[in-house]
Amino acid sequence: MNSTATGGGVAELLHRSIRLHNHHGLRARWLVLTGEPDFFAVTKRLHHRLHGSPDPVGELGPAERNVYETTARSQAKQLLGRVAPGDLCVLHDPQTLGLAPHLADLGLRVAWRCHIGTTLHAEATQETWRFLEPYLSAPVRCGFSVAGYAPPWMERERIVVLPPSIDPSAPKNLRLDGAEVQALLSAIGLQRAPASAGSPSTPDRAVARAAHVLQEQQLPPGAPVILQVSRWDPLKDMTGVLRTFADHVAPARPDAHLVLAGPEPADIPDDPEGAAIHGSVVDTWRLLPAPVRERVHLVNLSLKDAEANARVVNALQTRADVVLQKSLKEGFGLTVTEAMWKGKAIVASAVGGIPTQIRDGHEGLLVDDPRDLRTFGKAVLRLLRDDTLRERLGTAAHSRCAERFLVGHEFRGYCSLYGELLQCL
Repeated sequence: MNSTATGGGVAELLHRSIRLHNHHGLRARWLVLTGEPDFFAVTKRLHHRLHGSPDPVGELGPAERNVYETTARSQAKQLLGRVAPGDLCVLHDPQTLGLAPHLADLGLRVAWRCHIGTTLHAEATQETWRFLEPYLSAPVRCGFSVAGYAPPWMERERIVVLPPSIDPSAPKNLRLDGAEVQALLSAIGLQRAPASAGSPSTPDRAVARAAHVLQEQQLPPGAPVILQVSRWDPLKDMTGVLRTFADHVAPARPDAHLVLAGPEPADIPDDPEGAAIHGSVVDTWRLLPAPVRERVHLVNLSLKDAEANARVVNALQTRADVVLQKSLKEGFGLTVTEAMWKGKAIVASAVGGIPTQIRDGHEGLLVDDPRDLRTFGKAVLRLLRDDTLRERLGTAAHSRCAERFLVGHEFRGYCSLYGELLQCL
């Protein structure tokens, strides 16, 4: 159970996880929590706090707890008749944790999986764990993408390390040849269609509806492309990527282009900040000098057609010469994993779960301070100038992804978790 069926890494994980469970004979269902805007405003604050970010709203008090628990009680009542004693339930992230005591009272064996966090337990993070502590006694096991994300007081025997994964057979990760990439990116209008192309086929029309591109000029054939794919979230720092390119990359490489791609904010009901952040990025883009603005392309990805969305993201990642993940905080970073699988050279912040995937100088380049735009720019320029280094890092990234971060590894982790739940009667 999680809080949205579309948008973000958790929903994507669950789409393929449910298929894999049922393929292997485990009868699995996916339930989605619903709530009012005030509930998601509270859980977004929990999200940022667990990442270690300051909370400008203030402390978490009785009003926030009332909103959180009211939704949990309401959702638990709606589950009556849909679950039975002895069922195994995995709750995902803080939005669903409040249901844990209610489900345990119904006789379910509950685990909680937290995809976000920080190894630096600042006061905001500690206060958030105190807020969540009353609900954490119910889950038998708690899974974290990184072991250090667990609260310091949690019993070690309850902690399970379960990194996310990608499915190499999914449309987002299938190998695309140059013609397929060209067709997909032409369909969304990012670059000009080849002169030999006829009228769009039905699948291409579906792809054309999957994205809206804001740009002044189309992407030229063969131009070096720097890409970041992420939600329009303050912690992903899309504006910082824009400034890095404008101030530290574009002047040195007048041939390079930047593509920023993220989901259509209206398609993600549990993310109340998306529209404002996207608007801020657009405002920053409009203020860029014209010669730079012409080389920046903003892509809004619709989530209404999951396969078309996945194919477009695949084409963007395949087309990229350098992939960025300039997160200020990052739970794990599945867009990094996807780029690794495609053998891309990556520059990323050394935050959260990213260093568990990439070792600096081995599978990519890491920047210790995610706010250091100059160092990010230097790393990007280094990769653009060195074809051999790009190829070496990309090859190593693909190998590491294949060894550690494919869906089979995660499924085995789930099976181990279920075994532990069954033993804890």
